[in-house]
Amino acid sequence: MWHLKIYTLAPRENWICDRFVQEWNSENQECVSENIHDSELVWLLADWCWNQIDPRILSQKKVVASVHHITPSKFKENEAKEFLYRDQFVDAYHVPCHKTKDQIVGLTNKPIYTFPFWVNQNMWKNKRLAKAMLRQNYGLRKNDYLIGSFQRDTEGHDLITPKLEKGPDLFCDAVEKFHAQRPNVSVVLAGWRRQYVINRLEKAGIHYDYFELPSFDVINDLYNCLDLYVVAARYEGGPQAIVECAVNGTPIISTDVGLASEILSSSSIFEPGNELDAEADTNTAYSNVMPLLMPSGFTKFHDMFREVLRNAKS
Repeated sequence: MWHLKIYTLAPRENWICDRFVQEWNSENQECVSENIHDSELVWLLADWCWNQIDPRILSQKKVVASVHHITPSKFKENEAKEFLYRDQFVDAYHVPCHKTKDQIVGLTNKPIYTFPFWVNQNMWKNKRLAKAMLRQNYGLRKNDYLIGSFQRDTEGHDLITPKLEKGPDLFCDAVEKFHAQRPNVSVVLAGWRRQYVINRLEKAGIHYDYFELPSFDVINDLYNCLDLYVVAARYEGGPQAIVECAVNGTPIISTDVGLASEILSSSSIFEPGNELDAEADTNTAYSNVMPLLMPSGFTKFHDMFREVLRNAKS
């Protein structure tokens, strides 16, 4: 076995991707290269940040690019040419779910490795027994039915246009239906740019609590305050909320997006409009997420990197 050195690049603006880099570098120090020139392989953990590296350097390295998901309308308008140009520098792709593989399989002849990112069980902990105390600590309503959503849901160029791939409109539709059924429903929001959802909730007269830039420790506490987490996205590679809820025991339902069908029970997946029929199944979710826990969740990444380099040496 040769000594493998990997240089990992993320956009430094995405709270999930940057956390992945920190966890990878911390837990896999033996194969981390902090200098791209000393590396054998470059991992573009977010494929869109590839242009931060001189193409002349990329052409001299083995390159693995992680593609999280493709939003069809944006891809056709802006991203297709960039994908095809970047492809000449990429030796293999990693995607976190089969739905993303289906999106890119016709765009490249390079190998595509399909498996989810790992889950840090030391960060996402089950504190359900302390639910009442946590609600009190964060000023959340003690007796309300709390529905959570932790993401960004408006486009970066303004604070009005919804980021439709994240499904903020579908989320609000679902919450309004739950509220009609249970008047004590309120919402816990976290993440940047939640203005679209906030405006919808205020118009509907639904109470919400908003944590704009919480730490991951706070996010874990907020998960444990919830009665239900709702993923209403149209396109996602994860989202990571699915595996985070799975490992810390938060009840979750989701549209059939990204990893949902690979982690959640079929009873927990809904078509927009049928949210009330979905049932959270924490036992199935926890069982399915177990192989992704650290350090075993790193194994397929190590195998992929070694195979890419082995093919280059053969």
